[in-house]
Parts: sequence; structure tokens; C-alpha cells
Amino acid sequence: MPEPRKDPYLRYNFVVEIEGLVAGGFQEVTGLQSEIEVEDYREGGLNDYIHRRAGPVKYPGNLLLRRGITNSKTLWNWYCTTAQGQIRRRNMSIILLDTAGQEKVRWNLAQAYPVKWSGPELRSLTSEVVVETIELVHNGISKG
Repeated sequence: MPEPRKDPYLRYNFVVEIEGLVAGGFQEVTGLQSEIEVEDYREGGLNDYIHRRAGPVKYPGNLLLRRGITNSKTLWNWYCTTAQGQIRRRNMSIILLDTAGQEKVRWNLAQAYPVKWSGPELRSLTSEVVVETIELVHNGISKG
């Protein structure tokens, strides 16, 4: 009997959780990136190739969270506190759900804090959702 088909998950069904609490609905999450630096090492007398060694892991981009503006001030207050020099690092997760709302994949980000807030672009000729963006840095990604 063939193995059941495993379709990929859809990218629209996710939640953002900060310290165990769902932080509201987000329109978009980008910046889940991890990269291993490669260090070149030349060995004396060996001219055929250069050794390429794995270096440290880096996270090249900030995590960007985009959402429609609501009356919730949680992320704004966290950003303002950071801007005043009181950095509060928080563990957070991006959780991918299936169509039934069940957790399927979780990316955990260690010790994140906000470094940039971008407000909406307001235009009187459209009826689009007003969106804000908050950028966070972190100390690592793990997948659960």
C-alpha cells in the first residue's frame, strides 16, 4: 500500500507567540534566516584547492512582523521601552498551523527585541488595511 500523500503546508495560516502568549494576528512574517559562514583556509604548499571550513552561524536579516494596526499597544510599548535603553529580550515563536488550526511547525527565536518600528503609509484614495512593521533581532533560531 503506498504511503499517504503529504502535501506542503500553506503559508497563510500562522501565529506569532511571544513568551507563550499569542501576540495577535499578523499579515506577514519575513526574515526567518540562518546561515553558516564559510572560512577559506590556504594550506602552505597546497595550490590545488583552498580548504573551506564551517565557521559560526549568523542570522543575516532582522525578523519583520507586519500587521494591521489595532488598539493593542503591546508591541509599540516594547519598542518604546527598548528605545529608552531598557532592553527586554523575549523568547518567541512563529507557529505554522494546518487548515484545522493544529500546530505543525514551530520556529523558536531566542532573546529577541525590537530595533525598528515603521508606521503606515496613509492614502485617502484607498480602503486598504493600515499596516505597521516591527523589526526584531534575536540570538538564534531553532525548529521544534
